[in-house]
This record gives sequence, C-alpha cells and structure tokens, in this order.
Amino acid sequence: MTSHEAPQIHDFLDRGRFPLDDWRLVETYPRHEDLGVTETLFAVGNGYLGMRGNVVEGRDSHTHGTFINGFHETWPIQHAEEAFGFARVGQTIVNVPDAKIIRLYVDDEPLLLSIADLLEYERFLDFRSGVLQRDILWRTPSGKRVRVSTQRMVSFTQRHLAVMTFDVELLDESAPIAISSQVLNRQDGEDEYHVRSKAMGEGHDPRKSDTFSRRVLEPKYSWGSAADGRVVLGYRCVDSGMTLGVAADHLFETDNEWDQSVQVDDDLAKITYRVNAQPGKPIRLVKYVAYHTSRGVPPRELVDRCRRTLDRAKSEGLQRQFEAQRAWLDDFWARSDVEISGQPAVQQAVRWNLFQVAQAAARAEGQGIPAKGVTGSGYSGHYFWDTEIYVLPFLTYTSPQWARNALRFRYSLLDAARRRAREMSQRGALFPWRTINGEEASAYYAAGTAQYHIDADVAYALTQYLGATGDTDFLNRAGIDVLVETARMWVDLGFWRDEEEGTFHIHSVTGPDEYTTVVNDNLFTNVMARFNLQAAARAVRELAERDGDSYTRLVTRLKLDETEVEDWERAARDMAIPFDEHMGIHPQDQHFLEREVWDLDHTPLDQRPLLLNFHPLVIYRFQVIKQADVVLALYLQGDHFTAEQKRANFEYYDPITTGDSTLSGVVQSIIAAEVGYHDLALRYFLGALFVDLADRHRNASDGVHVASTGGVWSALVGGFGGFRDHNGVFTLDPRLPDGWEQLVFRLTLRGQRVRVTVRHDELELFLEEEGADADGVVVTPTIVVRGKEIEVPSGDPVIVPLDGQGPRLEGNPPPVAGRRRADGTVISAIVPGH
Repeated sequence: MTSHEAPQIHDFLDRGRFPLDDWRLVETYPRHEDLGVTETLFAVGNGYLGMRGNVVEGRDSHTHGTFINGFHETWPIQHAEEAFGFARVGQTIVNVPDAKIIRLYVDDEPLLLSIADLLEYERFLDFRSGVLQRDILWRTPSGKRVRVSTQRMVSFTQRHLAVMTFDVELLDESAPIAISSQVLNRQDGEDEYHVRSKAMGEGHDPRKSDTFSRRVLEPKYSWGSAADGRVVLGYRCVDSGMTLGVAADHLFETDNEWDQSVQVDDDLAKITYRVNAQPGKPIRLVKYVAYHTSRGVPPRELVDRCRRTLDRAKSEGLQRQFEAQRAWLDDFWARSDVEISGQPAVQQAVRWNLFQVAQAAARAEGQGIPAKGVTGSGYSGHYFWDTEIYVLPFLTYTSPQWARNALRFRYSLLDAARRRAREMSQRGALFPWRTINGEEASAYYAAGTAQYHIDADVAYALTQYLGATGDTDFLNRAGIDVLVETARMWVDLGFWRDEEEGTFHIHSVTGPDEYTTVVNDNLFTNVMARFNLQAAARAVRELAERDGDSYTRLVTRLKLDETEVEDWERAARDMAIPFDEHMGIHPQDQHFLEREVWDLDHTPLDQRPLLLNFHPLVIYRFQVIKQADVVLALYLQGDHFTAEQKRANFEYYDPITTGDSTLSGVVQSIIAAEVGYHDLALRYFLGALFVDLADRHRNASDGVHVASTGGVWSALVGGFGGFRDHNGVFTLDPRLPDGWEQLVFRLTLRGQRVRVTVRHDELELFLEEEGADADGVVVTPTIVVRGKEIEVPSGDPVIVPLDGQGPRLEGNPPPVAGRRRADGTVISAIVPGH
C-alpha cells in the first residue's frame, strides 16, 4: 500500500436501501425490523421541539415520540437503602401530544405501510432544506394506484413551529377518500390502541428512560373549529407543574368535492376531510403546529401563544417557511461544513452527524442540550457533561452564539449547584451529574454524583468559549462566578499532605471511566481540577487589571478574598499527578495498576456491554475501561504531557478500553492519530461516525447519541486536522488519513472565519469571512502550524508546506497482560466467572 492509498474500509450501511448522497439520508424501501432505528435517523428537530421519524399514518411504529427540551415530570426516587444526600427527585422528559398523525383511507381502506402494496417508495432527510419527505405509490386492495407525498419540518427560524404537508392523487379511477389529521396525547408509551411500545418492556437498561405508572398530563383546555381548521389542547404536568399548549392549523386544497368535521376531547383533537376524489385532481393538506411550554404559566395563556405563532405562520405562507429554513441552513453549513474529498460514504455520514448537532442545539435557548437531543427519551432527557466536552467544541468554533446559550444555561443552574455543594458538605458549587431542572437526578452515586469532574468540564468549556470569542461581557456577568465557585469546590474537596512535600490530593471521586469508581487521585479529575483552579485564578487577576468596577462587584457579590486566589494557585501548583516511573505511564488512579486486567478478547460477545451483564462490583475489581479517561486528559490538557508520555499512555489504556460507551471512540481516534496509529485512528473514527446510522450499540432506537455526533467534528478537526486550543493559543498539526485527498473545515476565531484545507503535502489557510470578536475588536487570526506562527490576513490563501502527516505506527498497541509492575508482579488477564 502506498503512503496515500486508502485502506480497505467496511461500509456499515446497506447501500441498496440507503444509497450514497452527499446531502441527504435516503431510504429506498422500509423494513419493520428496524423501525426504532429509522425513527431516530429520520427525526427532525430544532433543539426545542423534536419529532421522531414515525410514519405519518401513526401506526407501524416502534416508539412514538414528540419531545420538548426541558419539558419534564418529576417523581420521588425510591432507594432500597437510604443515606443522606442521595438524589430525592427524579426528572423524566415527557412524550408530549403527537401532532404528526395524518391518516389516509381510500375506499375506506387505511394506508398501513407494513401491509401496503407499495409500487414505489422513497423517504429522505435533506440536510440543506431541513425537511423530511416521503414519496410512495400505493396500489390499494381494489387495485387503484394512489400517489402520496408527505413533508415534515421543524422550523429553525420559528422555534415553536412545525410544518407538515400531505399530498394525495388518484391515478386511475375515482374513489372516496378520508384524511384524518390528529393531535393525540399518547400517554406513557401507549398508542391510541393501548399497545405498549416494544422499547418499554425488554428488561432493565440504565440508558433507557424511566417510565410512569400513572397519568402525567392533566387536561386543562380543549377547543376545535371545523370552519377555522384549528384544534387546540392544553395540559399541566401533575407533579412538576410544567404546562403545555399545542395547536394545529389546517389548510385544505382540492378541486374535488369535499366536507370536513372536527372532534375534540381531553386527549384527542382531530379534523377529518371526506373527499369524492377524481383521478388527476390532487389533494393537498397543509398542517401548521405550534407548541409552547412553561414552568407554570397557565395552559390557557400558552394556548394563546400557540394561536399567535400559527396566525403568523399562516399569514406568511408555506413557501416562506421552507425558504427561511433553507436560508438558515445555508448559513449553518457555510460556517460548519466539513468536506472530505473522494470519500462519499464518509461525507454523507459526517453531514448527517453535524446536522444532528444543529437539531439538538440550535434553538435550545434557556435549556441544556440533552444526551439524546429531542429525538428520543433515552437517558430520560437529561443533560450531562456530554454537552461541555463533546458538543460545545463544535459550537464554540462554528456557532459561538449557541455555545453561549448552553453556557448561559449552566450559569442559570449555579444556585442549585451551590445548594448541592452544601448538601455534599463542600464550599462553592457542585454541578449535578445528570439533571433537567438543576437538581441532581442520579440515583447511583458511585458512577454518577461521584463524578465531580463535571465542575472542571464546565470551566473548561467556558474558557474555550471565552478564548475563541473574546466575550468579556459574558465573563464579567456570568462566567467569572462559575469559575470562582468551581475553584472553591476543588480547594475544599482536596487536601495537602505535608509529608509528601505539600502535594494536593483529591480522594473518593469517579473519573470519566464509569467502570472504575470512587477512587483516589483520578488522573483526569486532578488534571482538569488543576486547569479549573488555574483558569479561575487567571480570570480573577485579569479582571482586576482590566475592569476594576466589575472586579469590585465580584468581590462584593461572592465575598471573594485575595487569599482564596492564592490558595487556588497553590493547589494547582501542588496537584498530585500520578505517574509510574517503572511503567512510564500515568496510572488512571492511585490503585488502578494493582488490579488484574479484564480479558476482553475472550469475553463472549453476548456478555457485552459489560454493564448489562456483570454486577458493578465485578467490573470495579479489574483494569477495564468503559470510556476514555487518561486518554481524554491527553487530549484536553495535551500541553501538559510529552509526546512520549502520550504514546505510552495510549498504548497502555487503548487495549483495555471496551468501547461500551459512545463517548470513547472519538477521543481514542484523536489521540491515536496524534501518536501515529493512523489506521486505528481511522477505524475508531468510522466506528463513531456510524454509531447511530448503523446502530452499532444496538440502542439507536432510544435517540441520537448527541455527544458522539459532536465528537465526530472533534475527531475530524482535532484528530485529522490536528487543531488544538490550549489557553487561547490555536495550533494545527494535521494527521490526514491515507486515501483522503483533502480535508476542509472552518474555524470561527474571534469573529473571523478561517477555512482550513489539509492536503498530504500542504496546509492552506484562508480568511473566508471577516468580522470582529464579541467585544467588537478586529483581531487578525493567528495559528501556530507545527511550531511556526502564521497570520491569516484577508486576501489570498496562506500556504504552509507540510513534511508528512506526523509519526506513522502500524497495527494496534500491544496487550497489557504480561507487563510487570514496579514490584515485579505480572499483570494477568481474566474473564470473571470463566
């Protein structure tokens, strides 16, 4: 194989069913066996409102779902054994009334895809238009051919609006047609026929959503008018008190004779159109839907808001909605697209992944970004550290306003984080491990609450945003409080050991690896805490120099003492960073290397993932990693590790990482690329790229793995593009895979958009769009390319020659079993129970 020849790559998709298309995900025939997966893949949303890709007819579905970010019910967590400080109140996203349903009857026979005689079928999600479309040609049981086309769009420009069209035309002979458009409150996983979704009853899986055994939505308002073509429903959540209004407008167009009727009750609102349809006379139904939610505004007021949304959309017209959506996405792709020449399968999958981030984050204003976005109920609709570490890098360097919104949401939870810190006997603030409303909802503290590193993750994302945007206003009014309160938590949590020359230790925490819990001096936690402390101290001192008034307000507001800042600096300077001289690696924690290794090569596939087949205590006794821990630290804090340390650490930890978490593959890809395992880096990247598209973890039916979709961008830009941002210094050291002609991506740095083109022998930098930073200052982008500082002025591209693509190592890292510890003992490999 020549240096630039492409290795053999497995295409994860059936290209007969899902053909290659740079800008669309296309399905050429439906299958019942994977309905849950395709419902996720073809979901549409805008970060506030999401609609799963259920068939428009409402039947033949795996898991129905319409979700609104942050709209949740609460419930008491029942612990088998109680203890102080355990999470008390659970939070679960609510499946709100479903407005996607439009049923078709021809000769009184329903269109049901699972049994229909389909002469033609195509469904596609267009990443440029943001529209889901399906076109079919149906031959009815009586032999009549009917063409049916549908469109579904959740608006990026109008946050509360969804638009649907339903077009029907008889091709052969006349027939009576009925079209029933509905808004249905599907309660707790049941459809209108009280058939419980398959996803609700297949055993316990902690990744799935909690379910309710009682009614959740109390009906508060219902109304409908056949003359107006409008139906309205209003609800209140029983325990959380959150309220919701939903309304649908209908425009019906045809030259056929027709009439209509309306039916409205507590859980169903529908308008039915009866048509004496003639061949060649098309029928069109346009359906506008509005959702509004609140933490307590009366449903009647929310219904009024829905009416205003619908009135505006109706007056603007359907074409304007589609045009606005296309224009919005044109702007998104102009600043966000990543282009891979000569790799059509990769290109299609990359754009699907990036489009999913937009659907999860674009209009999540005032809320976080859930682990599943608004495509499913997996993880109960909770927000995790996924947002800050895996999603925000993409937003920060392409759509910084979205990143600001996400960080603003974290800031809005600061008071709750302060309360949680006090409950955990700490000063400062401790952000919850998983939450919707700001309160900790993790019922299993060992792998949840104990992950204190979330404080540092929030601080990391904040400083990355500030460095990339220069947004001192956000720092002065919100960010500085987060940095101070998280730094206070770390100093209070850890302690100095004078007998060890004043090293600062952090005990009884869990790092990112959820297969190793409640440990002392977790490497990732300590490294990130050090960063957090340094960033807070630097921000406070710079604020004092730059803006005395803001600094004075900070001191007054938070009762800040100068000695506190000195304590942060000392704790950061003295932080215990575990390192084993004998093995030349950083132990994941103080006792990690004392354990034996889990023999993953001889673990039966039906016992994977481990978390679903082994008790946590069994897993905790071994060196086995669910998701990158030390390796993630090598990426986020890479300027604190030498090239030799990075390679040694990667070679040790990679063979004992299971891949049971979708958070891991992108990080392993990035560091594999950096240290030289180029083929392995590409394999990890492709595995992450197709996590949902190929259902590689067998749970895509629960919703999109949003962290992985955001991580795909980091793997491309940070791994193959070699982009790093350490303390506001932007660097590039590319690692272009063999077989890739070139890689093109964009970075928005201080308001200036730089297009980066990586080729095997050169790097091209071009100022694609000029602008200013958040404070209105124009700063010429400066990027360090392999140690050389390069300015990127307006005008012609800057070409930087490249001498290769970094070190190149073949194969995989060697196994860990058989290595000797410092005490002379040999690490052995074991499969528990075998």
